[in-house]
Amino acid sequence: MTNDATVFVVDDDQAMRTSLQWLIESTGMSVQTYESADVFLASYYPGRAGCLLLDVRMPGMSGLELQSHLAREGYRLPVIMITGHGDVSMAVKAMKAGAVDFIEKPFHDEDLLRSIRRALDYDERHRADQAARADIATRLAELTPREHEVMAMVTDGKSNKDIAAALGVSAKTVEAHRARVMEKMRADSLAELVRMALIASADGPAVR
Repeated sequence: MTNDATVFVVDDDQAMRTSLQWLIESTGMSVQTYESADVFLASYYPGRAGCLLLDVRMPGMSGLELQSHLAREGYRLPVIMITGHGDVSMAVKAMKAGAVDFIEKPFHDEDLLRSIRRALDYDERHRADQAARADIATRLAELTPREHEVMAMVTDGKSNKDIAAALGVSAKTVEAHRARVMEKMRADSLAELVRMALIASADGPAVR
């Protein structure tokens, strides 16, 4: 969990906001509270680490509507929904839309704190994953078109001989291209190069 992560609380009930702020801050976590979705959107900027603790039912923009708005804007802030007894179906809808958890009122403090920690851990992993993908994309941009071809075939399990035949070049030329690919991608092994190719194609997690 990163030290700069913030728990953003959006709830129209002032007493609930105060209670949640006290509880979260008592664990050493940073928290900011907002009385409405509009107030939150006016101050939040994308890229901030943390998670969003969000009441389902609020005047104006509801919790579900705020969640949908953030998704449309491409914000990946993990959402935890706080629901009343009659809002479970709405909470399930929120989960299907990408919320990481929902907490029913009244809730136990430890249940809520566990959910928040999970959301913050998820956010940290996602950010590390994004950084790893961006780094690999930068390395891939350094490859020539021919080196891209060689890398694709190498990571597909083809031998130097097969690649040479497919490209109409000598095996020695393939070896030279392969060496430059390994150098530019800063891969210490074929297994690492394959992992990078999977990450670049979004078929594998960037962080293990």
